[in-house]
Amino acid sequence: MSMTEMWKPNTVVATIVERDGRFLLVEEEADGRAVFNQPAGHLDDGETLLDAARRETLEESGWHVEPVDLVGIYLVAPPGKDITYLRFCFRARAITHDASRALDKEIIRAVWMTHEEIVAAQARHRSPLVLRCIDDARAGQCFPLSMIHDLRFGG
Repeated sequence: MSMTEMWKPNTVVATIVERDGRFLLVEEEADGRAVFNQPAGHLDDGETLLDAARRETLEESGWHVEPVDLVGIYLVAPPGKDITYLRFCFRARAITHDASRALDKEIIRAVWMTHEEIVAAQARHRSPLVLRCIDDARAGQCFPLSMIHDLRFGG
């Protein structure tokens, strides 16, 4: 890496949405195979973390959600890849579903799964963070959204 290049992790958001003992996951095409993940995606320029979590969940699942707390912040570098992700995982409440909404092109379907079904499907998880984030949320790990500060300078 040259002095003019600065390394930066890719900032992503993910949401844990639980309803009636089931968790909202998406089945998506990634690296040539169908995998399960939380609704998740990259933070866009000018977007807040909370707005990104709402947008990504809607685009990938058709669900409007409202984040209620932060489950955790995870730094991960997948083996064999020259990329690092900084993942902000939120717990969110399901509000309404837009069944007519077209989902992102790589999404096969949105699905509600029990914890047992998620554990049984571990070989098809996009990353170990899928189960780790759910287990952290189930263990009660949560931090108030008030700890997130969006400070824009010069505007």
